[in-house]
Amino acid sequence: MGGALTRYRAIAWIVGVVLIVLVVIGMPLKYAFDNPTVVETVGPAHGFLYMVYLVAAFDLSRRADWPLKRMLAVMLAGTIPFVSFYAERRVTGWVHRPAERAPEPVAG
Repeated sequence: MGGALTRYRAIAWIVGVVLIVLVVIGMPLKYAFDNPTVVETVGPAHGFLYMVYLVAAFDLSRRADWPLKRMLAVMLAGTIPFVSFYAERRVTGWVHRPAERAPEPVAG
């Protein structure tokens, strides 16, 4: 699971940075200064990278055996600026310190 976590962490940071560039730099340039160059180049890149993020989050969630709600929340984290950084820290904690599970009943 270490490789899946490393892949997820890397793409979460990349998607987060690209989304911030798009929202903080690209959108003001497009709408305030009528210069869509950054949005036209960074927007499609973010779309592609977000798809890679979804695959990495899905892979990690299946390996970690997360519930569906947690998996969907982590996947949505790449759509809101700065949230992917928070999600990356939480996910790392969940993987390194998994919640205590109830002991399985003994068949007898």
